[in-house]
Amino acid sequence: MTKPHHLLPVFSLLLTATLWGVFWYPLRLLESQGLHGLWSSLLLYTGTLVVALPLMRGRIHELGRAPWRLFLIGLASGICNIAFILAMLEGNVVRVLFLFYLSPLWATLMSWVFLGEKVSARTVGILFIALTGAVIMLWQPGTAIPWPREAADWLALLSGFSFAFLNVVVRHLQSVSVYTKTVVGWLGVIFIAGLLIGVTGQSLATASTAAIIAALLIGLVVLVVMTLSVVYGVTHMPVQRSAIILLFEIVAGAVSAQLLTDETILPREWLGGMLVITAAYLSARSQHSS
Repeated sequence: MTKPHHLLPVFSLLLTATLWGVFWYPLRLLESQGLHGLWSSLLLYTGTLVVALPLMRGRIHELGRAPWRLFLIGLASGICNIAFILAMLEGNVVRVLFLFYLSPLWATLMSWVFLGEKVSARTVGILFIALTGAVIMLWQPGTAIPWPREAADWLALLSGFSFAFLNVVVRHLQSVSVYTKTVVGWLGVIFIAGLLIGVTGQSLATASTAAIIAALLIGLVVLVVMTLSVVYGVTHMPVQRSAIILLFEIVAGAVSAQLLTDETILPREWLGGMLVITAAYLSARSQHSS
């Protein structure tokens, strides 16, 4: 019989996947109260500072170990999370999640191009499956080539690409603790969101006080729980198992969207999405055999 403490990493990752899968719902509730995407991003991650600042106690010196890589972590995290939030607000929940999960494809290509990692025949086959799924999802009748059809598609792809880049940088930066990299990622979201707000002039005037307070609390509680849960889970479980369990995010997103919205996914989009998820699953499995 499996010991209870062996189940804790599994529960931790399932909790993270579920929360990310349904995260679109509080985002849309906040938007309905006048709190738009960039301000949601800024306030949500500002809420994490209550935990972030104590985490950095005794670790400030780590910021000088690899400043450029930490800068890239903050930049990639900011782009990834803001693009994901905006995509969830503007697009179809399930479609956004499917396009986001092309991230293993981007990670493999970046590792090959920039890090010189070998690409096996199995990996080429997985990449082909992922690309086929993307082509099927993005193809529109009457168009010559598959192409994102709306801003949410571009944002979902950008989020997945940034997430893959973030993982590549994080994986090869071993001289800095996980906690420091996590806090730098949170700060990156705050910085990028603030910069975009300054450029676009997006106003906070339409937001209710309740929405502002709710965003800060969601950041403090939900985002911190999601982050610490995934850190705990991947620390106490092989990477390939963690990656497979985290695919539960798709299930949580699909079920919640079905129950709480009138959004529909075409059969062609389901087919393409399933190929993308199959590729993500096989990619995780291949890490075990490599």
